[in-house]
Amino acid sequence: MKDPALWGDLRQRYESGGPRRLLALDGGGIRGVMTLGILKAIEQIVGQPLSGYFDYIAGTSTGAIIAASLARGMSVAEIEKFYRDAGPDMFAKTSFIKRLNSLYRNGPLEQKLKDVFGERTDLKPGALKTLLLVVTRNVTTDSPWPISSNPEAKYNALALEDCNLGIPLWKLVRASTAAPIYFPPEVVELVPGNEKKTFVFVDGGMTPYNNPAFLLYRFATDPAYQLQWPTGERNMMLVSVGTGAAAAPGATPDDPESNMLSTGITIPTALMYGSLVDQDINCRAVGRCTYGEEIDGELGDMIPRDNAGKPLPLDRDCGRSFLYARYNIDVSAKGLADLGFGAAPSGDVKKMDLATPEHIDLLVRIGEAAGRQVKPEHFGPFLPATV
Repeated sequence: MKDPALWGDLRQRYESGGPRRLLALDGGGIRGVMTLGILKAIEQIVGQPLSGYFDYIAGTSTGAIIAASLARGMSVAEIEKFYRDAGPDMFAKTSFIKRLNSLYRNGPLEQKLKDVFGERTDLKPGALKTLLLVVTRNVTTDSPWPISSNPEAKYNALALEDCNLGIPLWKLVRASTAAPIYFPPEVVELVPGNEKKTFVFVDGGMTPYNNPAFLLYRFATDPAYQLQWPTGERNMMLVSVGTGAAAAPGATPDDPESNMLSTGITIPTALMYGSLVDQDINCRAVGRCTYGEEIDGELGDMIPRDNAGKPLPLDRDCGRSFLYARYNIDVSAKGLADLGFGAAPSGDVKKMDLATPEHIDLLVRIGEAAGRQVKPEHFGPFLPATV
């Protein structure tokens, strides 16, 4: 039995034995708008708000904005309106002198997050309609800090002076979106006035968890996190949604060496992309992939198949820990052309901070086209009975 003092309105929901459905949302700046088209397709297929369908939602950076919005009970259409209304202000340029520290002003994003989440809303029971996991990086301790709303987690005990559940939701999301160079870091006082309990946070994308999918699986199942939800292909499903990807051309055989400047510029992006793919591969290796683009020529898409190359039916259990679907968008020139956006400049679509109203509209339309990849059969036994 769940303690009503801990779980509040969520007690009855989480006392049930499952099955459990998890949703993980990548970081990617304004490109998160494209995620919404895929989420809209999922929302239509499951026939209910995603906060009611998914039992645990995780997000990093822009994914944290979307995850927190969903956990609050917002529809995908409401989140799209938020990005249309707030996107241009989020990336309002800072003054020339201050640009030596960060390109964009903190104030507009902070105010928009307060407006949508409420200034006093925190992670305590009653504020959210489903469990939430937000990925941040604690610069002070030089470590990833994923923070969840699970009331039974070790650092969420209400008796603790520095209980994580007391962090304002807007501030936690702001911390996860504080991309270095783009935005100033976020300072969080876990205990007001206590310097030892005050930390500096930056974007969760600066950790190995810009794609938080496998991290979310651990938070839902590992004993350390106090949930220990049952695993198995009929007990758990994990859906992971990216913000667009495309290979970046590098050195060529006729000019194989890179100078120090170009090497330094590309290292963070390469590491972030490598970590993102690794999270995806981990999910496909431990879980049973029902949909996902090809990883590479050797691994393929890792969907279990018979000797003839046909995907095995989902009623044939392969003994994996969960069902898994990975939806992303190929934003290369070819990928955009395949979606019907051949005239869209791939370089602009890849940008994380191009937030004019016209560009946001383009991203919305690309995301909706990408949403066509979502099919009911990917969800197997995890579709509501009425669908």
